[in-house]
Amino acid sequence: MSFAGFFFVSWRIFQILTLIPIVGMLSWFVHEYTELNSLTPNSILVLFIVSVLALAWTVGTLFLYARARHSGKFVAFVDLLFLGALIAGVVELRSIAKADCSNFRENRFYFSLGSLAVQGTGYHLDVNRSCAMLKASWALAIIDILTFFVTFFLALMVHHHYKDRDHVVVKRETHVSRHGHRSSRSPRRSHHSSRRSYHV
Repeated sequence: MSFAGFFFVSWRIFQILTLIPIVGMLSWFVHEYTELNSLTPNSILVLFIVSVLALAWTVGTLFLYARARHSGKFVAFVDLLFLGALIAGVVELRSIAKADCSNFRENRFYFSLGSLAVQGTGYHLDVNRSCAMLKASWALAIIDILTFFVTFFLALMVHHHYKDRDHVVVKRETHVSRHGHRSSRSPRRSHHSSRRSYHV
């Protein structure tokens, strides 16, 4: 495996690890809206569909790398399409960027330990789970935009590397009989130079 191939596989694994949480969190929203017999908002649905397809693509090209490396241009082209689709999903969900998903809330507490009582004021971190999940999905999608940009170029490098290695020279092998007639056999693939044999 070439250096470009090694980095391509490494980045693919990283993409899978960032796409799985996006699919998991957004599928929770899709399920909740389905349970309420309501349509899932486009801002969630677009990114969810793109993430599911991107996850299937990254897993497929990772496990079929031996075949995918010989069609690096096609892999790079599809990665570029997913890059654009993820940008569309991030733009659609951009309103979550300004949302404040957590705040500190003041709590008063009182403990009675027999003759000893403890009271005071404390602070509790209150996190809106739905908001936090959407914001995390949005942030991970931005990371995946960058990773698909990297794998686009790595796929082109892998294609260039294996295109040079797979170049095959086809040569003919010619024989001359004792009567001076030349006969040519069917072409065959070889990396060696052509040979001539003479019969006397």
